Amino acid sequence: MFRPWEANWFANPKDYTKMLHEDLAMRTAILARLRNAGIAKIETERSSNAQLTVTIHTAKPGIVIGKGGSSVDQLREDLEKRFGNRVRISIQEIKQPELDAQLVAENIASQIERRISYKRAMKQAILRTMRAGAKGVRIYCGGRLRGAEMARREWDREGRVPLHTLRADIDFGRATAKTTFGAIGVKCWIYKDQITPKARLPISDGAPIGEAIAPQPEAPVDVAPEPVTPVSEVAALPDLGAIEIPSPEPAPRRPRTTRAKAGTAAAPTTTTPTAAKPKPAAKAKTAEPKAKAEKPAGPSRAKGAGAPKNPKKTTKAKS
Repeated sequence: MFRPWEANWFANPKDYTKMLHEDLAMRTAILARLRNAGIAKIETERSSNAQLTVTIHTAKPGIVIGKGGSSVDQLREDLEKRFGNRVRISIQEIKQPELDAQLVAENIASQIERRISYKRAMKQAILRTMRAGAKGVRIYCGGRLRGAEMARREWDREGRVPLHTLRADIDFGRATAKTTFGAIGVKCWIYKDQITPKARLPISDGAPIGEAIAPQPEAPVDVAPEPVTPVSEVAALPDLGAIEIPSPEPAPRRPRTTRAKAGTAAAPTTTTPTAAKPKPAAKAKTAEPKAKAEKPAGPSRAKGAGAPKNPKKTTKAKS
């Protein structure tokens, strides 16, 4: 997201394939020729006048330059003869090779080729990287480790390596160790820090881009000075102490009312007689006997309708 491309050039669709293969062949030739120079990255840039600019990022610029610049001149001549373009070579030194993932992976691969234990090489590389200021490092080795019959994978990590965080500045590099019992691959991830995005200023309509990127200081606003009254006018002003200011009249006091004591008789009050309302005549209550609805006796009650329910009580009454 925030890392630029390693190849910066534009080509027509007809020439794109040719230029792409030229870049790949040029990178392969430089890496094969300067294998021990600690090259981490090669950037290419093509201009409109058919000039090719090659930027080599290396940890050992002395090996690339050579004695008196002889090695660089010889490399430039070979590239111009092979690709037919004017080549300009610039060299950038890497000040902290311990924080470059490609150089760390190549260092581990060279140690494995010299029959050094892969675990020892991984531990030492992690220790040096963390001392250099990294926040996390992870190293992965895969292949016939220690000459085993079956290939396996081993990895080690220290710190944190958030691969799913888009703002994390994680450098990645890989190298191959060619041994007598096969090829062993080495991968390295180095987590440096999170990148804080730059604040973007809104560009107003019609405003130049320079003003939007760097806001200009505001021009001072001319403020008109206040008029100063002359001394003669100040002396002509009336004396404020001689002017009488009318004082506001006090509000009238509310008359104080005293409540009558409980033991004293209250003053008689005159009440106007009011006509008594006539009461409505009471309704005559007529007791109307409620006629009970006679229920027809069923067939089961027809026989003993006149007979009393308790025969014992009837005999005592007769006697």
